[in-house]
Amino acid sequence: MSTGRLIGLDHGIKRIGIAISDVSRTLAREVTILTRKTRVEDFAAINALAAKEEATGYVIGMPSSDAPEGVHTQADTVKLWIERFRETTSLPIVEWDEQLTSDDARDIARQHKRKYDAPIDDLAARLILQSFLNALHDDLATFP
Repeated sequence: MSTGRLIGLDHGIKRIGIAISDVSRTLAREVTILTRKTRVEDFAAINALAAKEEATGYVIGMPSSDAPEGVHTQADTVKLWIERFRETTSLPIVEWDEQLTSDDARDIARQHKRKYDAPIDDLAARLILQSFLNALHDDLATFP
């Protein structure tokens, strides 16, 4: 199994949650919440963090898309964002199901006594990344 830190991203309209794994790809921890600016600035900030942490790839949360064909969904928005992000990095990117991560992140925030209205994007990114890491260790996922 490969090693090296992975960056987990939870794409949102206003913010991007960022998490990182340990080198052994066993545990994820939240890093920060990036308040969105321009696409160029956002991509530069994410890639700078990846370089600083010597990350070897990205795991990006992908919303489910149950909408009828022709209806624009959040999944469509994230797919387009990922396509554009790919143009700014040479690191591999894996799209990973983010289903229920926001609900779970809210539960964790309550347990840790975060303010009710505090952003949880970093926790969601951690849950997305940890879910991927768990599947990776159970041989249910692969990383390029």
